[in-house]
Amino acid sequence: MKSEWVIDARGLEKSYGSGASRFDALKGVSVQIIAGESVAIVGKSGSGKSTLMHLLALLDEPDQGTLRVTGTDAKSLSKRAVNELRNKEFGFVFQQFFLTPNVSVLDNVILPLKIAGMGGKERRRRGMDVLKQLELTDKADNKATTLSGGQKQRVVIGRALVNVPRVIFADEPTGNLDTATGAVVEDILFELNRSQGITLVIVTHDEDLAARCDRQIYIRDGLVVSHTAPTTGPDAQPLNSAGGAA
Repeated sequence: MKSEWVIDARGLEKSYGSGASRFDALKGVSVQIIAGESVAIVGKSGSGKSTLMHLLALLDEPDQGTLRVTGTDAKSLSKRAVNELRNKEFGFVFQQFFLTPNVSVLDNVILPLKIAGMGGKERRRRGMDVLKQLELTDKADNKATTLSGGQKQRVVIGRALVNVPRVIFADEPTGNLDTATGAVVEDILFELNRSQGITLVIVTHDEDLAARCDRQIYIRDGLVVSHTAPTTGPDAQPLNSAGGAA
């Protein structure tokens, strides 16, 4: 394990169901991601790309394979420790906003800090700092239901940022937005990557969005079918479990 790998996944397999209804979502995928880079995981619906993201982000467990996050073997951690690691190191931006509709924008943003047990005064300070960064200070007391789609996605980005994560996982982050609003959201994510060094992992079927990333990893039928190698860091390439270069 090289220290610059924020994520080091080897031979990940994941299946759902059993017998005739069994579906092999991932068939042995290895991915290494360097701290500070932007990576697109690209594939059509059903390719396994979202399953891969859920495993990399510790939202689910693989059936087989190993995963190290910031040097820590995920299998060695208790469930509580996994939750703490995920809350500390990762931020999430999904196509569906998953905002609590009847609470304020600020309360939505600071939810991860509340989960982490941070005091109320410090939660509010950090939440307002993030809203200022995203030009949403004037919306702090608004209910989420009053916002436009683009504003909601900026709130989601704020929630992802408030814990100062090392990695932001974005699953089809512009899928529910019109082209112009989607471009604004993309610009925010890539500016965070450039200016703050946050590692960006984007799951998408949008080739234009994927092209903005430093690297692209293409998934089909649960396998990596092509990829671009890291331009810096360890000389590692994603492999499928069969051992051939993806």
